[in-house]
Amino acid sequence: MTTAGTATRVGGIELDDPIKVKQQAMWASADFAIIGTTLQIVGEQLCEGIDLRAGARVLDVAAGNGNATLAAARRFATVTSTDYVPAFLDHGRERAAAEGLGVTFQVADAEALPFPDASFDVIVSTFGVMFTPNHERSAAEMVRVCRPGGTIGLASWTPTGFLGDMFRTIAKHVPPIPGVRSPLLWGTDAHLQTLFKGCAISHTVRHFNFRYRSPEHMLDIFRTFYGPTHKAFAALDAEHQQALEHDLLTLFKNASRGGDSGLVIPAEYLETTIVR
Repeated sequence: MTTAGTATRVGGIELDDPIKVKQQAMWASADFAIIGTTLQIVGEQLCEGIDLRAGARVLDVAAGNGNATLAAARRFATVTSTDYVPAFLDHGRERAAAEGLGVTFQVADAEALPFPDASFDVIVSTFGVMFTPNHERSAAEMVRVCRPGGTIGLASWTPTGFLGDMFRTIAKHVPPIPGVRSPLLWGTDAHLQTLFKGCAISHTVRHFNFRYRSPEHMLDIFRTFYGPTHKAFAALDAEHQQALEHDLLTLFKNASRGGDSGLVIPAEYLETTIVR
């Protein structure tokens, strides 16, 4: 719940919910770009899935280090990339500059987008907006800034896929924040139908393959650079860290389809097209 007088200023914006402040700090605690760049193909597939056209006004919400941002800019769209972690946008800005892509980057809260109504033709978010604490508010904001007849494209991890298994494994050791609904609900048709009432919604189930040298290599990367895992280990003493490490390594080994030639874990996600 939002409490009056508790707003915290982060990166030039005010976050009005203590839970959101904690989440922002969690994501900012690690260099997500190390993992984020491996997900680039998801942004490319999303832009193809929504049939993005050159010249479209595109807003990337909770953009991270800019996978969907870059994919849209490569298709000659006019792109604004937003996130509430300034360091993430810095990475996106560097990537866009390296390719000579003209992108506008702006720190913004997905639950209070600083844009007028109907400002964009297309709204996209890959594994970003799903982590906002107030699902209805963030969905309403995306609808508000999307023009009538425009498109919202989402990529969201599913509760039945690998990320669902990983989050449940972590939750056995470090319980989630009380009262916060699972981000994995965004990977279900029923929840999206509720969030985007009155819109035409279609889905494609896809899989992203996590590829690492070994389960130990993946654990090291996620423990160091993925905010939720990084913070989970930091919250535990040495004995409980070993228990979480054991359970995650077991999960990674069992989920891998790579055999002896390296770790390959298919992770299910829902690609969603919403027409306002």
